[in-house]
Amino acid sequence: MTPSILVFLGSERVSGAPLPTRLGARVSSACLRRLADKGVATTQIDPVEVDAPHPFKPLFAYGAGKGPEALDHLADQIRHADGYVMISPEYNHLMSPALSDLLNHFGSSLFSYKPSAIVTYSAGQWGGTRAAVSMRTFLSELGCLPVSAMVHVPHAQDVFHEDGGYRPGVDGDRWDGYFDRTLDQLRWWSEAAARQRCSATDLPKAFVTNPTERNAP
Repeated sequence: MTPSILVFLGSERVSGAPLPTRLGARVSSACLRRLADKGVATTQIDPVEVDAPHPFKPLFAYGAGKGPEALDHLADQIRHADGYVMISPEYNHLMSPALSDLLNHFGSSLFSYKPSAIVTYSAGQWGGTRAAVSMRTFLSELGCLPVSAMVHVPHAQDVFHEDGGYRPGVDGDRWDGYFDRTLDQLRWWSEAAARQRCSATDLPKAFVTNPTERNAP
């Protein structure tokens, strides 16, 4: 089977210092390119293009079928995906507010029993590694367990062009191998989980609106 992967770009910053502003878009393009090379179907989710409501209100709070069109559409995309790539810079040692805000609109019932991959980046030397640590907890609670390998890209502006291609002097083969370690794990688990979801008949019911749906004692 060919898995379907959503690639979440965790940045809304389109102006202001430091430059370049949409550094995450370069990393996202690189991930999309590598997944396409593997024959994986991908869709990029850019929070700038999602008309999410403000102030924050989770989708379930609107009632079934009554949410904003943009959130209902994204919920449908999440529901039908087989796995997720979560791309984030680091803010105060945490994942980006743009990414956490977008994901928090949706419950774990949409993400559960599917894998995710963590990809972080920075303009400096650490590559967002501290944000990645917190993302493991967040994504595990969301239900899309992260694969063990991760991607961290320090000085991303020196690695990628705007289109996600490698800049002159960059060892592209080495970087491709580094990305592949994570993305190949994601594909393997996406395919395995999809087969299991098709055959499983006893999955727990989703927690939607009522706390009793947590089935706690």
